[in-house]
Amino acid sequence: MTESPEPFHTRGFRFACDIVRLYFALVSAGKCPPHLYRQVLSSGTSIGANLEEAQSAQSRRDKAAKISIALKEARETHYWLRLIVATELASGKQLQPQLAEANELIAILTVTRRKLNKPQPSGTNRPTADHSG
Repeated sequence: MTESPEPFHTRGFRFACDIVRLYFALVSAGKCPPHLYRQVLSSGTSIGANLEEAQSAQSRRDKAAKISIALKEARETHYWLRLIVATELASGKQLQPQLAEANELIAILTVTRRKLNKPQPSGTNRPTADHSG
């Protein structure tokens, strides 16, 4: 029996929880400039918030907009995480789970946005009832 995929908004919330824990680890390590870990906290928690908002989208276009914002935030989070590793402010091993999840979210959200932005037959402007919402 196949398990159904985890809903996007649940996955986004779980990722935000991981980012909050990472934030406190970076703060306590004291090696990372505050600006960098605040950027990771802001963009990393915004992904889930936008996916949650997409749940109550009023139209397909509204849902696509929220997914697009979540995608931008995922890309930004991935950037900050890579920067922290590249500048040796934290180890790649320490940030590997968050980097991997950010990559997966980027891939999933890219495909989702592409699907939502495809023209639909007239009369189907409502959000789709898939697991992504």
